Amino acid sequence: MKILSSDQEVLLAGERRLLNELLVALVEFPAAPEDRQALLDSIAQLDDLFLLVIVGEYNGGKSAFINALLGGAFLTEGVTPTTAQINILRYGDSQSRKLENENQLLLTLPVELLKEISIVDTPGTNAIIRTHETITTDFIPRSDLVLFVTSADRPFTESERLFMERIRNWGKKILVVVNKIDILQSEQEILQVLEFVNENSRLLLGVSPEIFPISARQALASKSGKPELWTESRFEPLEDYIRNTLDETSRVQIKLLNPLGVGLHIADRYLTIVTNRLETLQDDVEMLADVEKQMALYKEDMQRDFKYRMADIENLLYEMEKRGLDYFEDTFRLKRVFDLLSKERIQTEFENKVIADMPTQIDNKVNDLVDWLVESDLRQWQAVNEHLAERRRAHQGRIVGDLGPGSFEYDRERFMDAVGRQAQQVIDTYDKVDEARQIAEGAQEAVAASAVLEVGAIGLGALVAVLASTAAADVTGILLATFIAALGLVIIPARRKLAKNELSAKLRELRDRLIETLEGQFQKEIDRSVQRIDNATSPYTRFVRAEQQNLTEYQDKLQDFKLKLARLKDEITAPELP
Repeated sequence: MKILSSDQEVLLAGERRLLNELLVALVEFPAAPEDRQALLDSIAQLDDLFLLVIVGEYNGGKSAFINALLGGAFLTEGVTPTTAQINILRYGDSQSRKLENENQLLLTLPVELLKEISIVDTPGTNAIIRTHETITTDFIPRSDLVLFVTSADRPFTESERLFMERIRNWGKKILVVVNKIDILQSEQEILQVLEFVNENSRLLLGVSPEIFPISARQALASKSGKPELWTESRFEPLEDYIRNTLDETSRVQIKLLNPLGVGLHIADRYLTIVTNRLETLQDDVEMLADVEKQMALYKEDMQRDFKYRMADIENLLYEMEKRGLDYFEDTFRLKRVFDLLSKERIQTEFENKVIADMPTQIDNKVNDLVDWLVESDLRQWQAVNEHLAERRRAHQGRIVGDLGPGSFEYDRERFMDAVGRQAQQVIDTYDKVDEARQIAEGAQEAVAASAVLEVGAIGLGALVAVLASTAAADVTGILLATFIAALGLVIIPARRKLAKNELSAKLRELRDRLIETLEGQFQKEIDRSVQRIDNATSPYTRFVRAEQQNLTEYQDKLQDFKLKLARLKDEITAPELP
């Protein structure tokens, strides 16, 4: 590139700084290596000669066109894919060939045009040789101007349409060259081909590019000793455009604009990726919020249903208390005064008539409560697992920009799979019998601890019966001592009333302590169930929230880059640019 004016130098410095900042942001994201390299190459091109890249299908006449432009048979022509590498043509005092790498060959030629412009001859875009297409596509971001060469006998093939779309996405300036017009029979046929190419170009690019119909074969023959073919080749308008219209000022402007086009393309690409990821995360947030809501409802429902079930147990104790009061009402009478002297007999009657089958009923109620708690816990795990499965089904095919291990998609799937695996493992290994046994034993131990009793192999109901019998024995012992001291008739009604009051107080104390202990123990089990699921989902929740915050910040940063790049583009294209 020739020496720039001071204004151009300022624009160049600002552009290089902005694009390097974008490159740093891409590294932080992290962006795909090929995108970072494309931007890096584009920045490097700012300090290189104007780069004219020739693309098109093989056998479309790319090499023939370059030979005609340079005025000699420098490149091999043929009907097979002769250009297996990218050929970079630069100026040199003598002709030479140097293999830069397996995909790139440097040709130096003593051609005056190459002092101002470097030319790149690319492999064909046809799908027949995929590696050629990849090489060509990777090189496009470096170009300043793209000459799209299509053949008049098969203009705008499907592979050319697809390739032009890729070029368009990079924001490159494109000229379309329709080669081999010498094989057409009339001017009418040429016009029909040009109209077809123009219409398809307009549909793909959104604008109508400049189109040059030529015969590269005739142009080269004209420069090689047959000047009468020059006019017929129609090569002069295109050559004039490249040599004259594309003057120094135009080349500088295009040179400055093309890296901006690359930057805008990449910024747009990652804005799309970020937007898609944020949409995905928003769905994840809603799913996790739904799980959280379901867990809150689950806990609320469990607590409500638990109160109903505990009410049944409490009623059993109320009924036992009523039987106890009725028993004392019937037993402590004058006609049974001699029976009252036998403490063992009173205890046996109390156990048979008052306690009765209460232990079995309590055990059954508690076992029902435990089974309900276990089943509810399992169902909740299944519900969480189904939420995750539904999210996976809805998510399939929606992510843009999966960049391999360590990427957003990889990490997201890893966290989601971890939750899913844990949920599925709980479901698959859920031993309802063992889980119920542990909960029941925990309740029994809690009740025993509150009563300072040793826990043996007895059930919770039997444990309650022991406590009830102890309470009754205490009352009976007091009464018997009274009776032994004095068997007066006047004291029996008073002692009966006292016995009933003391029994009610002791059983009420037992009932309150039992209910409070069971409620505390089962509340711990409900909280444990909720906490286990919360622990399972929390890493995924933290990932979603952290990613959402990071992506939102990155989205703002990319939008800011787009705005700055657009402003710089306006400055470069402003009429007052020297």
